[in-house]
Amino acid sequence: MRLMIFFDLPTITHSDGQNYRSFHKYLIKTGFIMTQYSVYSKLVLNASAAHAVKVSLRKHLPPKGNIQCLQVTEKQFADIEYMVGKSQTKIIDSIDRWLEIE
Repeated sequence: MRLMIFFDLPTITHSDGQNYRSFHKYLIKTGFIMTQYSVYSKLVLNASAAHAVKVSLRKHLPPKGNIQCLQVTEKQFADIEYMVGKSQTKIIDSIDRWLEIE
């Protein structure tokens, strides 16, 4: 079973930034790994372990922001389809594109 955490926390004020860093450090310290920016996941053994992690998360919620938790099976998590755009390999690196005005 896997827990996925999605969060959107404000970082406008100094206090907001501190809360963001504190929550981020908590996630890392407790075994969450970054899937992509503001999306973290953690492998848990069973539903009772997932419940214990959720209880701990609630104790460490920042005062502002939006945090969502999704519980999925390993089969569902393994079925994630990663879609990545094509990387650009054609780079024009010549003086042919220069315009000379006399």
